[in-house]
Parts: sequence; structure tokens; C-alpha cells
Amino acid sequence: MSKPRMLFLTIFTMLVAGLNFPIGKMVLSFGSPFVLLAIRFVGAGLLMLPFIVRRPHPRSSAAWLKLATIGLFQSGLVMSGIYLSMQTISSGSSSVLSSSNPIWFIVFSFLIFGIRYRLLQWAGVIIGFIGVFITQGLEMQMQSGFWFALGAGMAWGMATLLSSRWGKEFDAWVMAAYQMLIGGILLLIASPLLEQPQFVWDSSQIVKELFVLGWMILMSSIAQFVTWYYVLRNSDPNKANVYLFLIPVFGVLSGWLILGEQLHWYTLAGTVCIGLGIYLVNGPRRVDVTKRSIHDQGAVRYRIKGKESNKIWI
Repeated sequence: MSKPRMLFLTIFTMLVAGLNFPIGKMVLSFGSPFVLLAIRFVGAGLLMLPFIVRRPHPRSSAAWLKLATIGLFQSGLVMSGIYLSMQTISSGSSSVLSSSNPIWFIVFSFLIFGIRYRLLQWAGVIIGFIGVFITQGLEMQMQSGFWFALGAGMAWGMATLLSSRWGKEFDAWVMAAYQMLIGGILLLIASPLLEQPQFVWDSSQIVKELFVLGWMILMSSIAQFVTWYYVLRNSDPNKANVYLFLIPVFGVLSGWLILGEQLHWYTLAGTVCIGLGIYLVNGPRRVDVTKRSIHDQGAVRYRIKGKESNKIWI
């Protein structure tokens, strides 16, 4: 696919992801988080099933387990953390904090897979974490929403890491459908255990409710996930991750435009710091890279500054 088209798909995904925050804040007015998310993901997964029947499906239990793990993190932990956070903080703040995921991507890939990164990239991690705390202002009021949103960012980083590492094994449509369906079922099971299940229709706002539910299922779920998995599958995930800093920008602006949320200077300053941190984390590498051999599901041998070294390509 051409670069302009891939760029369009990437930015489209970021825009939809940013709009998800004010839309999610709106939908919380007539339901509890786990119930709403279960409806969103089970509905999206079931709608996609007729379109993926003839597409290649996983053939081993190990492959299905990978899909379930991605569903747990992406559709389960990420989205439940975001929705729970918006019960006590603004949709803009939630978008900024949860969008720290590329920073966590670096941390987890280093801790789990031993991938080495340059000093500039670790500087990006530090700047990003500073931005996370700046978003809370001088008072540093750590509401529960702060921790839920930050936890969502961590889960999102892990989900991106797993998706980029395992995603090439699956058809993008199949992966999107089943990870949402599995995640939705897990949320449905968790609802009576972790919350007071609630879903109430308001006949005076039926058009609004149908719109936000339709957006959640069609745009926030099907369009967003299928496009994002396609981008990860057909491009360098490290380069794609650069654009994730657009999510909090779109999230803050859409929260202001749609919900009338206040644009605090410290939220904007934190957004800039996180964006700079993400850029440094995913910035271009100044290395002479020569591919030597491929093994162990993505381990690639490179020659860097005259020396050979192993690096796991995620």
C-alpha cells in the first residue's frame, strides 16, 4: 500500500480513538462501564462474524490463547480502565493519561524481551512520565480516575506490544472480531462481580443514545481496530506508534468541542510533554542496519556501527 494511504489510515485511527473519549463520557450517562463495554464489543464481534467466516482462522489452541490474551488487554483492561477513569476525571485528562501507552511499550519490551534502546529513547520515557504528572496540575489531586487511566495506558502498551509481535499470524479482520468478542464476554462476566450492572434508556434522548451506541460499535470498535491491526501488520510498528501522540491531542480538543470541558494550561502542557516523550521514544534511529538472518519469530541480526547484535523486532 502507498505511503499516503497508510498515513491516512493511521491518522484516521488516531482521530477515531481521540473521539472515543467524549463519546464514552456521554454513554456513561445511561449505563455502567462494564455493561456498556460488553454491549459494544460483543455487538461489534457478532456483527463481524458473517464477514470473517471464509477468512483464515487460527488452527491451534496456542493461537486462540494469543487472541484471548490480546482481547483481555485491548478490549478488557484498556477500555474498562478508560471508562472507569472518566467517572471521576474529564475525558481529556483520561485521553492524555491512557495515551502514555507508547512509553509503556518501551518499558515492557525492555523488561520482557530484553530489547535495548538508546539513551534518547529513555529520555523520552522520563519526559513522558513527567508529562503524566503535569496533567494533574499543581494540586496533584490523585483521584481514582488518574490511576484507572494510567493503568489503561499500561495495558494499552502491553496490548500494542503483543499485537505487533503476534499480529502477523492472524488475518486483521479475524483478529479484530475475536479479540473484541472475547474481551466483551470477559467484561460481561466481570460486570456483576465488579460493579452494579446498569443500563437505562431515556426516551427523551433516544436519538443521542442510539447514535453513541452505534458509534461505539461501528466506529470505535470495528473501524478502529480493523484499521489499526492492518497498519501494525503492514508497516513498522515503531513508526506507527509515533502517531499515537495525536490521540490525546484529538481527545482533549474533542472533549472541549463536544462536552465543553475546560482546557487547563497544565493539561495542555502535560500533553505536549507526553507527545515529545512519545516522539523521542519512537524517533528515527541513527544506525546502519543490515539484515542478516531471521529466526525465533522475529529475531533479526543487525550490524550497528561495525558490530553485530541481536534485536527482537516487535
